[in-house]
Amino acid sequence: MSKYLIKGAAVLGGESADLLIVDGRFAPLEESQGATEISAEGLVALPGLVDLHTHLREPGREDAETVLTGSQAAAKGGFTAVHAMANSMPVADTAGVVEQVYRLGQEAGWTEVRPVGAVTVGLAGQRLAELGAMADSRARVRLFSDDGMCVWDPVLMRRALEYVKAFDGVVAQHAQEPRLTEGAQMNEGAVSAVLGLQGWPAVAEESIIARDVLLAQHVDSRLHVCHVSTAGSVEIIRWAKARGVKVTAEVTPHHLLLTDELVRSYDPVFKVNPPLRTSEDVQALRLALADGTIDVVGTDHAPHPSEAKECEWAQAAMGMTGLETALSVVQHTMVETGLMSWQQVAKVTSQTPARIGQLPWQGGSLSIGESAHLVLLDPAARWTVDPKAMATKGRNSPFAGLELPGRVIATFLNGHPTVLDGELNTPAQPVDAAASGGR
Repeated sequence: MSKYLIKGAAVLGGESADLLIVDGRFAPLEESQGATEISAEGLVALPGLVDLHTHLREPGREDAETVLTGSQAAAKGGFTAVHAMANSMPVADTAGVVEQVYRLGQEAGWTEVRPVGAVTVGLAGQRLAELGAMADSRARVRLFSDDGMCVWDPVLMRRALEYVKAFDGVVAQHAQEPRLTEGAQMNEGAVSAVLGLQGWPAVAEESIIARDVLLAQHVDSRLHVCHVSTAGSVEIIRWAKARGVKVTAEVTPHHLLLTDELVRSYDPVFKVNPPLRTSEDVQALRLALADGTIDVVGTDHAPHPSEAKECEWAQAAMGMTGLETALSVVQHTMVETGLMSWQQVAKVTSQTPARIGQLPWQGGSLSIGESAHLVLLDPAARWTVDPKAMATKGRNSPFAGLELPGRVIATFLNGHPTVLDGELNTPAQPVDAAASGGR
């Protein structure tokens, strides 16, 4: 029997209280005899974070990341569940591949790894992948996305939305009209004009979102919009929600903080898809997250080997790491600005993404009887981002050298401390949450 007594934590940022974990679940304090005590004075207790948008690269791109290293990075960032995107090699478009990713996550034991299935075969956008077989597999896939590529064909997108209704699945769209972004290198605007780089217009994102919310309304299905980046996209999603469309949306930490002004340095670490936008877009995204128009924070953690980033801008890969800095960036942009409370942070980083991903054992309220997925954060701590000190293989952090607030002190997965004193501890024993009824 394992017992941990968390002493004096500010639960969801509120009053200080003790939390008892017994055999993977929160338990009444009367059962605390013999428990290992962990002092949490001054720490904020939040439900373990859930990421709907993580690139773990395995199988096939282990030079960039593996399920092991990516899930270790997730644990250090406070995550107890991540959804692994399908753009591996081979693509996760069959039951066999998603089950492989799921098994690797189980064996690693640092966080719960839920595979995302591809919408189309090979992400090619020509015919639907084995959606039903992936849903029925041991991996129990419920989220499908061609992220990195847009499902640009409206007929195919409609069919996907119709198909996933059979098992209450979600299609997560990478909103990018390819014909409007051919050769694009950065946000289209004043900075791109000065730098002479091919611009990436906001309408390329907004037009796909507008089309897809209408399709989702037409077939009465669930749509999730990945990495929203423009003020115009926010308005379209707000309009769709007012009409009762079943649409949810995410924003990345980097789009909450960084702008296209950084591209003036020509440092490829700032090259990302969708691109960094303007300060006006950043402000609109923050307000949309605060008012619920945007539902969740998704990291879009996208590690790359050094040779893919340490090159000239035009040849550099798009993407940034984000698992180990996400909570700090949210504190900096949303809590310290007064836009959100810690209770609201728990909603957008844990509770709502768990609901969208259909993980009812994740994202709880830290109440007695619930699965003990927990993160303890020191909000008063300050730290300077050093990519070389991170667990991820990727060194392409756009926050390198930046001082950020908040430090993850401990992460508990199924009641087991995977992180203690800010460092990796030991992995948890494999648990099939779906099969075990919610542990």
